[in-house]
Amino acid sequence: MKRIVILGGGYGGVLTAKKLAKKLKNNKDIEIKLIDRNPYHTLLTELHEVSANRAPEDSIKIDLKKIFAGLKVDVVLDEISNVDFQGKKLTSEKAVYEYDYLVIGTGSKPTFFGIPGAEENTFSFWSYDDAVALKRQIRDMFTQAAKEKKPEVRRSMLTFVIVGAGFTGVELVGEMAEYREELCKEFFIDPKEVRLIVADMAPKILPILPEKLIRKAEAHLRKLNVEIVTGAKITEVGKGSVALGENNVVAANTIVWTAGVEGSELVGKLDVQQQGRKRIVTNEHLESVDHKNVYVVGDNIFYIVEGEQRPVPQMVENAELAAPLIAGNIVADINGTAKKAYKPAFHGTMVSIGSRYGVANVGLPNKMFMLTGFMAMFAKHMINIYYLSGVAGFNKVWTYMMHEFFHVENRRSFVGGYFSKRSPNFWIVPLRMLLGGMWLYEGIDKLRKIIDQGWSKIFLIPAAPYLKDATSAASEAVSNVKETVDAQSAASAVDTAKEAVSALPVPKFIYNISNWFMDLLFYKPDGNYTFLAKWFQLGMVCAEIIFGILLIVGLFTALSSIATIGMAVMIWTTKMAATEMLWYVAAAIACIGGSGSVFGLDYYVLPWLKKQWKKIPLVRRWYLYTD
Repeated sequence: MKRIVILGGGYGGVLTAKKLAKKLKNNKDIEIKLIDRNPYHTLLTELHEVSANRAPEDSIKIDLKKIFAGLKVDVVLDEISNVDFQGKKLTSEKAVYEYDYLVIGTGSKPTFFGIPGAEENTFSFWSYDDAVALKRQIRDMFTQAAKEKKPEVRRSMLTFVIVGAGFTGVELVGEMAEYREELCKEFFIDPKEVRLIVADMAPKILPILPEKLIRKAEAHLRKLNVEIVTGAKITEVGKGSVALGENNVVAANTIVWTAGVEGSELVGKLDVQQQGRKRIVTNEHLESVDHKNVYVVGDNIFYIVEGEQRPVPQMVENAELAAPLIAGNIVADINGTAKKAYKPAFHGTMVSIGSRYGVANVGLPNKMFMLTGFMAMFAKHMINIYYLSGVAGFNKVWTYMMHEFFHVENRRSFVGGYFSKRSPNFWIVPLRMLLGGMWLYEGIDKLRKIIDQGWSKIFLIPAAPYLKDATSAASEAVSNVKETVDAQSAASAVDTAKEAVSALPVPKFIYNISNWFMDLLFYKPDGNYTFLAKWFQLGMVCAEIIFGILLIVGLFTALSSIATIGMAVMIWTTKMAATEMLWYVAAAIACIGGSGSVFGLDYYVLPWLKKQWKKIPLVRRWYLYTD
């Protein structure tokens, strides 16, 4: 029996275990064990979403038992305190685990560079618990500040400093900038009172990115009213203050440390060669140079690829690329075949700045593309979905899509609120456009007849019924049905008769009221049409065209839907409505509830109109508005 132990349930550990389980699923002489102190895998790249209340807390956790359901991987919850490489065993307070092959993927922890007070007086940001603690701290500060009377104390409560302007710090401060708007509204605090500062000792933020993208990131941060402090030597962190340079001491109750990482505490104690902040030196097969059959994955790797000057980066893609290679090399060693060298081809980096904007430098090693805004965020989400599909399949991909696109509030998604299930109108978009297209088609068709036959030709109003006997009147009505929006085909006398049978019935008293109204406005004493009848017909045709267009583009959809119902009712009262008219009415009713807020101009126009409406003194005085 060959025993493979994977230490750590991070990105690298999880992927290595899955790859091994699939490659060795038919080998009964293999035992795969994954050990971690937590029962879940944490999506570390999404911590900022939890801290700023964009995603629910459990959205960044995946149950390890779920990940390995049906796979030959034994998940063990334990915290390893020592590794005996000579005896090939791992030790914890409660057990000893023997191995033939060991994969170390215990990840990293924050490093404080020996700065006085940094570890004691800051919030670290490198785990699920860190994200939840910071989320509560942010809300607590707003809660207390709303009641605080002393200006200097209140100012300190509403000042948030993020130390470290790399990917983690920038993503966090960008997310907090959006969250600030929600909290200020909830606690009645002026957003100008809230300071968000991102600071770094480096001369610029996001130094790994091209200069063009750095400038765009800085511009967007400033647009979000984030203060950027670079080139600041952080000399000390006190309780409630941080020194950002010699003459810039900032009073802040919330200081978050994202300035750098080093290998985990366990890695620091191991008897292995290390470089670069507790990273284990490996050979080209990602084995420890000191101990054969001990592999290293993820952030713990220190390996310089041939032709490069720097070690492989500590980022998720490094773990994603290293995991299958390590799994393959372990299988190769078991089978006695040749191992492969690690030659990663990284596809770039990306950073989100809030929920709706990002910058990315992605592509192939010899051809990179710079993306900003929508495309950068799209790329990031697609990469996350790709990773999740390999870890927990459809289940986690669906959950991710729910909290990123469909369950968002306050339009905190890169697609705004278009897909939000808070409004079910997303599914009505095809119906709205079809309804608008049908009305537009009917209106254009009638307008063409007016142009061809003269605008005085009347086909929307039946002839005066008192000039004909019942049979001829019915025949005339049926003929007119053919010309309305609801009559679709009537080419012969037989078809006309069929239409008469399918026309919607009208109660006698309603029909009498309709006749009285038309007698008053549309008929002369001799039975001919009045001038008003001609204009009414032209107005109806124009209304069909206008409301059809409004429904298609999603502008004032509620009013347009109600108006089309009104037109349908008018046609019905004249006994000119076939049964198809019921479809028009039902579709219009479904579209009343704000269907234009999804892929429509109402999404932009109505919020603007509401703001203008609330500025009117009479409206504010009588509360004639909605929130």
